[in-house]
Amino acid sequence: MTGLPVQPAVPAHFQTFLAFDFGTKRTGVATGNRMLRSASPQETIKAEGADARFVQVAQRIKEWQPDALVIGVPYHPDGASHENTERALKFGRQLRGRFGLPVFEVDERYSTTEAIAGGAKDADAASACIILEQFLRNLP
Repeated sequence: MTGLPVQPAVPAHFQTFLAFDFGTKRTGVATGNRMLRSASPQETIKAEGADARFVQVAQRIKEWQPDALVIGVPYHPDGASHENTERALKFGRQLRGRFGLPVFEVDERYSTTEAIAGGAKDADAASACIILEQFLRNLP
């Protein structure tokens, strides 16, 4: 895969994570922890515009007190980036800047398709779970 960022190692003391499947109108949210290596869907953030979205993101961070954040970054099937790739990466930079938490990026190709195929009622939240569980599975 070309253009994908190299992720730093995740410190072992990072136990809880909050994940986001960024979208311009809806952002899926999931929580999870290192010990169980599983994720639970949370209510999807329905907000247009960064200010409205970050008010709700701040509420989730305050509620869950995660050690770090995880975001899904979409790519074309061949690994090339596109417009939504850049939007998701910008969202990640904004998360780092606003909340001072580490942000880890996960290649989220096909996560929404997988969520829909699995019959998810809320594809955005289910996609955030898929992203977070993929991240958790790859932890040492």
